[in-house]
Parts: sequence; C-alpha cells; structure tokens
Amino acid sequence: MNAVNAQIGDWLGLHAPATESDILQIVEGRLATSVIKRLTALGLRRSEIDESVIPSRTLQHRRSRREKLTIEESDRVLRVIRVLSSAETLYGNRERALSWLRKPHPRLDGRAPLSLLKTDTGSRIVEELLIQIDEGMFV
Repeated sequence: MNAVNAQIGDWLGLHAPATESDILQIVEGRLATSVIKRLTALGLRRSEIDESVIPSRTLQHRRSRREKLTIEESDRVLRVIRVLSSAETLYGNRERALSWLRKPHPRLDGRAPLSLLKTDTGSRIVEELLIQIDEGMFV
C-alpha cells in the first residue's frame, strides 16, 4: 500500500485500500453522500465540488431520498482525492497543493488543474503533470 492509498482511506473514513482492486470496490460500492462534507473539510469549495463531483441540487435530491452517490460520482470523489493527495505530497502541505490545483497552468491551455478532474482523461493529464514536476521537469 502506498501513501496515497493510506491518505485516501483516512480522508474517506474507510479502511485504507491496499490495491487498485480495493479502490474499485469502494467506487462500485458507491460512497455515502456524507463524503461531500469530507471534501469541504479538506479545503475544497462547494463550487469546485459542484463542477468536479456532483452539483448541489443533485446532492440534495440524493440526500432527501437517502441514496448513495452513483458509481460515476464516487469515481470522481476518488479522482479528486487521489490528485489532491499527490499534489499535497509534492508541495508539502494542503494550502500549497490547493493553490496549485486552482491556478491556471500553461501546460493545460491556461486551465486550472482542478477543472480537469471531472473526467478520467483530464485527471490523468493532471497526474502526469504532477509526476513531471516531481521529477524536475518544471514547465
């Protein structure tokens, strides 16, 4: 198990996933809507959660019906947490990580990394950029 997976478990209030299969089980099991409060506690703004995970109105409907998040929404939660964890590890603290995630980046056509996390492809681009920065390929 790596540090990111340990952090995923801690941040979600779950047993830390040891493998990608464990993460898939978490996603397919669908997360409770209460996980959105955990994202705000991690420093994400409601508007950022609306854009990258689930709109507020949809979340209200899920809560009123006592439904869990969908598999897709659960996947987006994990995606945001995975990228935030990687950025926090790279930049040394959450404030600096969130600052980097919110700042438009030239390698992303002037888009903020956080805005790309709504899709799997976008999140892979952001994760690759974090790896390049970590390896000293500053852009």
